[in-house]
Amino acid sequence: MARIDGEVLIGQPVDVVFDFVADQRNEPQYNSRMIRADKVTAGPVGKGTVFRSVARSMGRTADMRIELTGYDRPARLASSTTMSQADMDGTLTFEPVPAGTRMHWTWEVRPKGAFRLLAPLIGWLGSRQERAIWSGMKRYLETPPAMP
Repeated sequence: MARIDGEVLIGQPVDVVFDFVADQRNEPQYNSRMIRADKVTAGPVGKGTVFRSVARSMGRTADMRIELTGYDRPARLASSTTMSQADMDGTLTFEPVPAGTRMHWTWEVRPKGAFRLLAPLIGWLGSRQERAIWSGMKRYLETPPAMP
């Protein structure tokens, strides 16, 4: 198993950041590896919502099933991700701070099959990837919209 954690400070109110992150369909806007993200359950985003996503990873595509397993708006979001290479459970916490929102992430990655041998490498690469993804979201949310 590999553990990945970190945090980022985002210059937006906590409810804005939480709602944006909770809806996985937003991820292709700030994560260049995310090819597609679709919501497959009916109703509003909340606990039990399921998304199907496709991402590029190491020259291949990876299909993912992401289920929101915890939804405490706007403080905590938990999810479970299933892929052929690994399963991941994670929690994001959102804390209002004077500069906006402090978002912290913790993921537990359980590689499958031969990928289990790569757990230390997966932890190192995963930490770098998560930092890049959330930094991309920070830039996206903090960039003012272009004027017409």
